Amino acid sequence: MRGLGTRERAASYTAVAGLAAVGVLVAGCSTGGTGSRDEGAARSDEVASTAPATSPPPAASVESGAAKAADRVDPIALLKSDPKIGQRLKADLKPCTADAYPVDTSYGNLTNSTSPDVVVNVMTCGDAVGIGTYVYREENNKYTNVFMAEDAAVYGTIDRGDLIVTKQVYAKGDPVAYPSGEDVITYRWSGNKFTQHDWVHNDYSKAVGDGGIDGAAPSPTEPGAN
Repeated sequence: MRGLGTRERAASYTAVAGLAAVGVLVAGCSTGGTGSRDEGAARSDEVASTAPATSPPPAASVESGAAKAADRVDPIALLKSDPKIGQRLKADLKPCTADAYPVDTSYGNLTNSTSPDVVVNVMTCGDAVGIGTYVYREENNKYTNVFMAEDAAVYGTIDRGDLIVTKQVYAKGDPVAYPSGEDVITYRWSGNKFTQHDWVHNDYSKAVGDGGIDGAAPSPTEPGAN
């Protein structure tokens, strides 16, 4: 459910949080823990030999709004050393297979810090349902938790400087792959914290995803028929 906007996306990621929660771990993780996943056109010889040599464009400065290089962080170490995260989630944060944890990590500019901010999404192993979204900001050479959402089926992304948090909405009886809808909440950094800027709710159709309305498949068209 990492793109969020349709039910199919809901199935792929968070449904975002196994229905337990972006922070409140889903007790039903298939492996017994949350688990983890950390995540030019070719030219012909003729073109290569005749194309004029060009100099690479000068690198834009940070002051001009250029993208800043992101030093990779260890998201698991961040989570386990975070005093704001409960011991239950930390205890359940285990690899799904080998050393692969069910964690997605994104880097970008959210708080106008001198270093890229880090968004960490924790999911369940079996269904890749998000159970927690956390944002870390570098302050005094140390990453600090400046946002956390621990709710049912949650997933956070960075969109042009905004923090977008999507929460799947489930009605009674909804399977994990097919929530009834979603809330999409936009947060912006203001002063020293995130504040809600926008909110959108989407209801999903109940008529798609299972073979059409009432499960009826369309009749095949005879060859040559108009």
